Amino acid sequence: MAPALPRPGSGPGSRYIARAATTRTRAPARVPLAALASRLTPRDQWLVRMVHEHRVLTTGQIHRLAFSARRRAQRRLLVLHRLGLLDSFRPLTAYGSSPEHYTLGPAGAALLAAHADCAPKALGWRPTHTARIAFSPSLGHDLGTNDLLVRLAAHRHTHQAGLTLWLSARSCERRWGDLVHPDAYAHWSDGDRLLPFFLEYDTGSQNLARVEAKLDAYAHFTTTTRARPALLLHTSTASREHALRQRLTGTAHRYELLFATASADLTADTPWGPWWLPAHPPALRLTLTELATHWPDLSFAPDLEPIETGTPLDLPVPPLPPAATASSRT
Repeated sequence: MAPALPRPGSGPGSRYIARAATTRTRAPARVPLAALASRLTPRDQWLVRMVHEHRVLTTGQIHRLAFSARRRAQRRLLVLHRLGLLDSFRPLTAYGSSPEHYTLGPAGAALLAAHADCAPKALGWRPTHTARIAFSPSLGHDLGTNDLLVRLAAHRHTHQAGLTLWLSARSCERRWGDLVHPDAYAHWSDGDRLLPFFLEYDTGSQNLARVEAKLDAYAHFTTTTRARPALLLHTSTASREHALRQRLTGTAHRYELLFATASADLTADTPWGPWWLPAHPPALRLTLTELATHWPDLSFAPDLEPIETGTPLDLPVPPLPPAATASSRT
């Protein structure tokens, strides 16, 4: 029997039971890259970049971000898969069936490489790209991180609040890898209130001492860069959150980190809601917008713009597709 995948106790990825997946058969016809110019919408091109940035997105996550109806999302994703822009797989689950999981396909890698004037290998893409993601022990963690941030980004379709910036762990590594290794960096915006934050997505698999050691790196980041984004730690259960707070609150206070926690037992489908508990008073759970008010000395992380020697792919990918509104996501 294949070894089981490490997985979170709940949420996306929690039902995966084996290092195995089924892949969708691709039609043998290949469309020349130049011919795609007349077939791809701005949303299609955004989606290819988004899947490259965040490695893997499910049908449901893509639907939330870019389509008004799930059936429309499925039809368009099938077209992009047949063109080779996206690849896909379905992991085994403990019960039921999992949704289609989309990754960057060979034509998608070629398209992005053409934009960046480089070879697909320079993007980190290989013919085994999808298999490496499907069999990755971090798949459940990556899906959980993406699902939380997808919900925050998609909130802007119907409200004025949502994510205006979302960088993956890989983009964070490229910018600040010598200092910190967050699971994501993002900006939550609500009117004139803005919350820049690093996200640590905790599945409960690491011991408390290892999680506590991460706070040292964030303190060093603040001292080195003079930037003060918040640090949000999202964990799997209320009991895990309680244990983490007992271990981390004193350390966060000593380092003067702008630190708050929440658990999946509370956040559910509304992670922007009043579920986030700061390390310092008040001892009340706050919304993301209230956290922005609670911490008046917040500031952005540095190096959000690409360096002069970078490529267009170093630019942050907008969390939502071009001109996406609640009424136009067809």
